[in-house]
Amino acid sequence: MSTLRTASQRLSGLRLAPKQLARGIVQLAPRSSQPSLSPSLSAVRRSGPSVRQQPDLLRAFSTSPAVRHGHVDPPKPGEELWVTFIDKDGVETKIAVNKGDNLLDIAQAHDLEMEGACGGSCACSTCHVIVTDQEYYDKMPEPDDDENDMLDLAFGLTETSRLGCQVVMTKELDGLTVRLPSMTRNLQASDFK
Repeated sequence: MSTLRTASQRLSGLRLAPKQLARGIVQLAPRSSQPSLSPSLSAVRRSGPSVRQQPDLLRAFSTSPAVRHGHVDPPKPGEELWVTFIDKDGVETKIAVNKGDNLLDIAQAHDLEMEGACGGSCACSTCHVIVTDQEYYDKMPEPDDDENDMLDLAFGLTETSRLGCQVVMTKELDGLTVRLPSMTRNLQASDFK
């Protein structure tokens, strides 16, 4: 925070010419009572230090690391939980996962066809899965109202349907098998076609 405050204090005494800034030329000059010059490229007045002479002005800005969706770490030996995905063509994919991974992240990390248009925020139905065994479905926590609302929009809804982003792997779910529906309903995509 102090770095940002220091940069702010330094910048408060400087003037940036709008047209020069728009053209990619930044002129840093101390504030003065002199009237501003016409900001044409041929008449740029260099009365203050350039950005290159004050590199610490640039260091005050930073970026956040990118979040990788669908990223899961491989489980440690002896801590594996197993989940099987059956795709729309009937191909089974058995995957070793960690406790706490959700089905959407697992599927995306292993290039399975699960869209997850909302990024796992329970705001669409594109990660719809069908739990094949009622016993496993009963071991899961009840879906909340938000999940039920999104499931109402899912294609091929069944009694054991869930959203993959809301199914978190636990020891009780070790051996879970889910089927991916033959298609998904992405309302945003269909609205713009």
